Amino acid sequence: MSKRRVGIVGTGIYIPQTFITAGEISEATGGAWTEQAIVEKLGFSKKPIPGKGDGTQEMGVKAALNCLERTGIDPLEIDVILCMGEEWKEYPLTTSAIYIQEQIGARNAWGIDIQNRCCTTVTAMKMAKDMMVADESIQTVLICGGYRNGDFVDYTDRDMSMMFNLGAGAGAILLKADYHKNHLLESHIMSDGSMARDAGVEIGGIERPISVDNYEEAYHSLRLMDAEHMKKRLNDVSMTNWMNCIDLAFQKSKVAKEELDYLAVLHFKSSMHRHMLDLLGLKEEQSIYLSEYGHIGQVDQILSLHLAEESGKLREGAVVSMIAAGIGYAWAANVIKWGEGESR
Repeated sequence: MSKRRVGIVGTGIYIPQTFITAGEISEATGGAWTEQAIVEKLGFSKKPIPGKGDGTQEMGVKAALNCLERTGIDPLEIDVILCMGEEWKEYPLTTSAIYIQEQIGARNAWGIDIQNRCCTTVTAMKMAKDMMVADESIQTVLICGGYRNGDFVDYTDRDMSMMFNLGAGAGAILLKADYHKNHLLESHIMSDGSMARDAGVEIGGIERPISVDNYEEAYHSLRLMDAEHMKKRLNDVSMTNWMNCIDLAFQKSKVAKEELDYLAVLHFKSSMHRHMLDLLGLKEEQSIYLSEYGHIGQVDQILSLHLAEESGKLREGAVVSMIAAGIGYAWAANVIKWGEGESR
């Protein structure tokens, strides 16, 4: 008996209308980074930052509603909501998926939050497909959530330049079982626990609670807590692990990697983006570099797919791969066959 086919019905996006420019970030670094260096090396001219009311959960609601509007799906059809939004949200210990469920009227759904940092969307897509294959009562899954971890960045911290690009926004992607197009094929995910606490928000948890003495520092304490180890370890394993995820996702999907037409990839420094394209034999027009968005965490892959569809980059029969990496450290890749037709 063949597996159920799972396809992408559509996407939704919410981007705040407030931005910070490379020039303003240069000033925030105290001149340690010039505007030119931020644009050319870090690879962004501006990035969205949250405006009034742009909480993580509320942005997730807006992206989900945009997705429902674009796809024409009745929220009552949704069986499961997997929220890939971040832990930095309006109220700790509230479940974002359940809040979004209520706000969009998905009264027949159940919801759960999942966390894999910037790999969460690709991870959630694998989970959604696996759930639908295993349980035929699950027909429609909405993956959605918001992101604003840039709130915690200290631009005077020299070790944090790799996160100067963190922006704000939200994304949503709707998957259906037995859907006739845009088939999600297979995925592969890896993690390396040796870097589990090399980066994170240092103040505000059980180990270092917020106090009257540190509260101002706490809200800018997203840090490389072991910068030397993380940078060395990433240099040793990151690209190898990433390419391994891509290779295995294609192998599992029974698709030749050379068939890849479009790469939906997170925002990182421009030289690394070009290197990734070179390794995969792709031209610049076969991806979208998010230079006017920066890095909106796990929203990036949805945003890239969304922009690619709007700009006509996703031709009928195109092979698409979403790839991601997140602190922790994790790497992920999947394969999508865009358009009508049989999945492999």
